This record gives sequence, structure tokens and C-alpha cells, in this order.
Amino acid sequence: MKDKHMFRINQPVPLALCASTFFLMSCTDSAEKRALPNIVFILADDMGYGDLSCYGQQKFSTPNIDRLASQGILFRQHYAGCTVSAPSRSSLMTGLHTGHTPIRGNKEWDPEGQWPLPAASVTIAEMLKSCGYTTGAFGKWGLGFIGTEGDPNSQGFDEFFGYNCQRLAHNYFPGHLWHNREKIILHDNDSGRTGSYGPDLIHRAALEFIKANREKPFFLFYPTIIPHAELYAKDQYMAQFRGNFEPEKVFKGTDSGPGFRKGAYGSQPESHAAFAGMIKQLDDYVGEIIASISELGLEKNTIVIFSSDNGPHLEGGADPDYFNSNGKFKGYKRDLYEGGIRVPFIVRWPGKVKQGRISDHVSAFWDIMPTFAEAAGIDAPEETDGISFLPELLGRKQKDHEFLYWEFHEQGGRIAVRTGNWKAVKFNTELTDTGQIELYNLSVDPGETNDVAGSNPEVVKEMLRIMKREHVPSDIFPMAAER
Repeated sequence: MKDKHMFRINQPVPLALCASTFFLMSCTDSAEKRALPNIVFILADDMGYGDLSCYGQQKFSTPNIDRLASQGILFRQHYAGCTVSAPSRSSLMTGLHTGHTPIRGNKEWDPEGQWPLPAASVTIAEMLKSCGYTTGAFGKWGLGFIGTEGDPNSQGFDEFFGYNCQRLAHNYFPGHLWHNREKIILHDNDSGRTGSYGPDLIHRAALEFIKANREKPFFLFYPTIIPHAELYAKDQYMAQFRGNFEPEKVFKGTDSGPGFRKGAYGSQPESHAAFAGMIKQLDDYVGEIIASISELGLEKNTIVIFSSDNGPHLEGGADPDYFNSNGKFKGYKRDLYEGGIRVPFIVRWPGKVKQGRISDHVSAFWDIMPTFAEAAGIDAPEETDGISFLPELLGRKQKDHEFLYWEFHEQGGRIAVRTGNWKAVKFNTELTDTGQIELYNLSVDPGETNDVAGSNPEVVKEMLRIMKREHVPSDIFPMAAER
């Protein structure tokens, strides 16, 4: 699991292995001399750029998340790590884009979960834990089964509660959840019953984590499963939206048999109402988290971030076109067009981040690790593709990326690069072939409707050069052209 291909060519493995010691030494010199900010990172699951009213949603509202944006900064050009869950979260946790991060696809692990992060990976949680943070993850993990080197407790989290397996996280009344390495059986969900709603259990545990750690710096990672399919909202939320979005979309799913609550999506005769209800419920969860932080007197020393792991999905009865979930952008989950990877990103830090700001700084998930490091007054790992955007948060001069890079290994393989306002998308991962590259100028064509590759051969050549350079092969997650 510690194969050298998991690391960048110009970065030897031993540096990664000694990173924890490096962080600890750095903390002694800097972070211990100042008040460390608490960090709360709320990550929605498959929420599109246009699914929040502060980003243009008109069919329903998200008042608590909107208020979060009004009290901080709203980013209009922030990108997820990938266009599906596991690689996007790997990019977030490791500060590496998908040409370098260890997990590059939703590869299953027997008996449960997904392929584990290797032990040598340095995660945000490990970095912050080394500097005195208490760390907790509450929600969906998907980066290594319990007992592997990728499980949350092995990757720097003091406490984990939720779904280890992202496939089982499709279902809202699970047969079990995990508390650290203990399997919690939910018997009131046996035989198709609906006694324990998974997100409610996770939410209560997250609130308790905040309360229990109010006297010391903490990092709360809250990767909710909402609004990923299956589409299921509790009765009080369905009642708010039932009949408002006619004609309804009916989805016939799996309601019994071997696949029931094992990853297959359940039926939903009112998919529109369920989707709106799910996001309303998530908005209420966010409001309760903010209220808890305020009630405990932690508001001024707590960074709160809200984002999504990729663009809107099309599964289980979802209807992103009806809700304009990807806003003005083309593409959905599993696309490397803007609709698949550009995501909402909101940051509130009272007294530090000026209220009501809108930012067009171009940033991505791999920037979050160095940003948290700078906020804590420590050094980020040398092995990172990220650039801290703390200066942008604080209204100071901000360094920009030379480029952003993504790769996606399903559907024959896809690669995308953004440099300045140029965006290239390649559908054939054989990097010697330039014939399947599309090129867009996002400054005049954010919807990626006009492919200008043919009239810009030098730009295409530069994009291909970046693609070749940034993809470091992985034996576990080979691109289609390498199989």
C-alpha cells in the first residue's frame, strides 16, 4: 500500500513519512504561540453550483447557508477535486490534484468500503492533529474500510461517526453506522423499517463533538450524504414541498430483495419534493451548527466552510435540469465540464473575513490544506499542488494558480486543465492524440458551448503539455490508455 507510484516523481517517499514530525516541529515555533482557530468544514454530497439560493436557486431557498455567505465570502470560481466522491475527497484530504493524489476512482474494497488511502499519505487531519487540534469526521468517508490504513482513525481523525462505505451511504435508513472501529447496528431499521434516519444520528454526534471540544482547538469535517441519491426527505420536509413542483418525477427503485439498502436506490414517487426537502433539511443542519458555535461563544474564533464534493447527480430520480442545479454551466457529476466540478464555496470567519464579499479567485480542493496550515500558523507539506487562499480571505494580495488539473477514470477516461481563462477537456486519455481535445474561453463562454480548439493550436499544445506532465501513473488507478 506504500507503492512509490502514489507520490510525485520529484518527491521521495521518506519526506512524506516524516511529515508528522515536521509539522510538530513547526507547531512548536509558531502555532503554540497564538490562538488556533477552530475549523468546521461542511461538505455536501452531489450538490450543484446552482442548488443554493445564494448561487441563484429560485425554486426553493436556503436561508441559513445564504446567511453564512452574507456573513463571509462567496467564491464563484472554486472547484472540487474531481467529479465523483472518492477521488474528490482524496484530493481534499491530501492537498494533491487527481494526477497525484492516491485515490483516483470509486474502487470498491472487500468486504465494505472503498480503496484505502495509503499509510504514507499526509492528510489535513494529521497535519492539524500534530499541532494540537482535536479532529473529528462525521458523515461519509469512502477512503478506506475499518482496520485498513485508510480508515479515518488511521488518517488523523480522533473520532469518526457515520458511513464508512459510500455505496452504503446511498441509503438513508442504514443497517449500521461506524463509531471509530465499532460497528453500530441500527436494529430499528431492520426488515425495511424506518426508525433511525442516518443523517440525524450523524448530525447529533457532530453537535456533541463541538460541545465536547469547546475548550480546545478542533477540526470538524462534516461530509454529509445530502443530497446524494437515494432521494429521501423526512415527512416534515416532504410536507413543505409536496405539490409545489408539478409535474412530479416518479422514480421506481429497489424496495426489497438482495440490493435493498445495500446501495440500490429506493423508489420515490415525488422526486422533486424530496430533493428540495433534502436540501432544506441540510440547510437546517447548517443553521443548528452555526447556532451551537454561537451559543458556546466560539463564533469569532471559528472558520466555517460550506462546499460540495462535485456537481449534481442524475441518479435515483434526480432532475437537475428542472432545478437548474448546475446554474449556467454545462455538465453533471462524472463530467469534467464546469457543471461537474465547479462547486459552491463559502467561508465565514468573523473579524477576519469581511462580510458580504464575492470572490472570483480561482481555487480548488487541493488549496484547502495549505490554507488551513497558514491559518494555523504552520507549514504545509512540501508535497502539495495547492496554494493557500488565506490572503484572499483576509483581503490581501493573493497568488494565483498557473493551472488547475483534473482526471477522471470512468467512461474511457477524461482529463481537464484550466489555465487563466482557457479550459481544455480531453476525452481520450492517450496523451499523444490531440484530436479529442475541446478548448473553451471561460471569460466569454462559461457554459462551454463554443469549442475553439481548431483556431488556437498553440493553446491546445500547451494544454497537452500540462496534461502529460501532471499525470503521474498509478498501478492501482491506471488511466484507460495505460490498462
